[in-house]
Amino acid sequence: MTYEDWEKNVPETVRNDPVWQFYAHRKALFLFDLAWVDCEKLMQDPRGRTVSGQLIDACGSISANIEEGYGRGFGKDRDHFLRYSAGSARETKGWYYRSHYLLSPEVIQHRMALCDDIISLLVTELKRQRAIR
Repeated sequence: MTYEDWEKNVPETVRNDPVWQFYAHRKALFLFDLAWVDCEKLMQDPRGRTVSGQLIDACGSISANIEEGYGRGFGKDRDHFLRYSAGSARETKGWYYRSHYLLSPEVIQHRMALCDDIISLLVTELKRQRAIR
């Protein structure tokens, strides 16, 4: 599934939320949907079940913390949740690395690169927010 195909199928109610304008949030939602599918494969191996639970929790936390931060407006509270989100993206990247025994190298590389993109977008936003204060 490509990002463009995925985006076309996101419900309007999600796309109409102001947080949708933040590209890191969109990418985080996309990554979660990919992780959901990846977890189906991980769940087929008893060792992958533990990784699957950790992966889906960490990945879901990326977009959830962005949403929480945006719900708090601007300032320290928002920045706090964006930092949590960046931490969850790093954790997700780590869980993807740990799943390399069960997922293809192409999947691992794509998901880890997507995590890096999200982290970069979050760090850039945090720096931008500090500069305008």
